[in-house]
Amino acid sequence: MTAAGTQIGSQPEAVYAGSVCAAMACAGVVGRLLGRPGEGLRRARLLCADGAEPVPRWSGPGGPAVEAVARTARRLGARVGRAGWCLAAGALLAVLGESVLPLLAGAVAVPLLGRRLRGRERRRAEEAREAAVIDLCSAVAGELRAGRTPERALLATGMPGFGDAGAAVLAAARFGGDVPDALRQAARQKGAGGLGGVAACWQVAVDGGAGLADGLDRVAGSLRAERDQREELRAQLAGPRSTALVLALLPAFGLLLGGAMGARPLHVLLHSPAGWACLAGAGLLEWAGLAWVSRIVRTAERGGSG
Repeated sequence: MTAAGTQIGSQPEAVYAGSVCAAMACAGVVGRLLGRPGEGLRRARLLCADGAEPVPRWSGPGGPAVEAVARTARRLGARVGRAGWCLAAGALLAVLGESVLPLLAGAVAVPLLGRRLRGRERRRAEEAREAAVIDLCSAVAGELRAGRTPERALLATGMPGFGDAGAAVLAAARFGGDVPDALRQAARQKGAGGLGGVAACWQVAVDGGAGLADGLDRVAGSLRAERDQREELRAQLAGPRSTALVLALLPAFGLLLGGAMGARPLHVLLHSPAGWACLAGAGLLEWAGLAWVSRIVRTAERGGSG
């Protein structure tokens, strides 16, 4: 047996299997943060529990220890944030792989993942404002048909979800200010562009005496149709996104298979010049593939929304 074979046989395979499992855990955390699988199951559990968040419990052996680890992980996640888990996983891989490269990669991934998560939060806020505009139009139209004046109808409905701009609109309605202009100012927020249509309907109703309720119904119907079209497009693009995510995680399964065969892939990748070159090339190819798929999806979304 050669010296290399003796060295491979002398090393415990559990160390390499643990390293690969840690890498797969990090990839799974990133995939969960980006895709959020299991959200429907969580909502179903919430409905069955009458709105109370169910506490997962481990019924197997070592249940208290597992629950203690889960509580510690949740507390740590609340402190470091979801993007901070990349740094923690990189530190774990650095210890198991005896290399500083995973720690550096985790540190680089923290701001990148944080930016992506912040962008997703911004998109959620935009969608929430769009839904608030639709609810506002429907509610004000209902109040108008009940016999209220436009200003009273707007004050009775309120403008939740628009912050200081919504408070300015309510102040204009309460004290006889320029409500259409205040609505146009509020429409500058991301996702609140429908308020521009509300301002136009308000201006026409005040100047020409047209029915404001019918105009608001048309604005709400148009916004609702655009939202439904966008949601349908997202549902159609869910398959390509999932396929791209699965393909991006396939190298982790390759590392697992190599570790199970005793090939020590982490040692090769982290402790040899050829491994560094393979690691850099693989990272570039992964980034290029994900960027290409993201561009295709964004182009499809813009084409569908346009």
